[in-house]
Amino acid sequence: MIISSSKPFEEILSMLDDAGKIFVIGCGVCATKLHVGGEPEVEDMCRKLREAGKDVIGGTVTKAACSVKSLDYLLDLDPKIKDADSLLIMSCGSGLSIIASVTDAEVHPATNTDSLGGISCGDVKEEQCVMCGDCIADFFGGICPTARCPKGLLNGPCGGSMDGKCEVDPEKDCVWELIYIKLRDTNRLDLLDRMFEPKEYDA
Repeated sequence: MIISSSKPFEEILSMLDDAGKIFVIGCGVCATKLHVGGEPEVEDMCRKLREAGKDVIGGTVTKAACSVKSLDYLLDLDPKIKDADSLLIMSCGSGLSIIASVTDAEVHPATNTDSLGGISCGDVKEEQCVMCGDCIADFFGGICPTARCPKGLLNGPCGGSMDGKCEVDPEKDCVWELIYIKLRDTNRLDLLDRMFEPKEYDA
């Protein structure tokens, strides 16, 4: 799941300063589950924009914004999309980019894409993965320190945590404490003996 959060309405208004006719498009997957781009949010955004004096000609929610195959698919959802000068996209950046690839209208983001996460036991889990392209999470019990350690440490904790809490963000558990517990409970503490070289980003 892509974790997104809503931009401040004032920022959205400033992006749409000379937007002309506006159509709002949400996403039926991640943005809907996070309540930042489902049907209620799209309807509310249309209402707020109209109250702010914007020319909103409609709104809809795609099944998955990142899987829009063509302009015809969007027009099947609502033919008024072809009349829009600007599209306000209530999805992650991937959804916005895909929609931008099939239309000549201006596209504007209504959300910020924060991280790759998921839902577990009914709770939204943020910052589970940073899509680094070199997954080694198996060595850490399936917990990614690249994504979840603010310092991105791959060879153990920094030493600054207190009572199992992160030095950088004391509201969060130290990810290395969680990794240790996971590996201990699954009899794989030997995995912590491996040392990882710094990643090569210039290859």
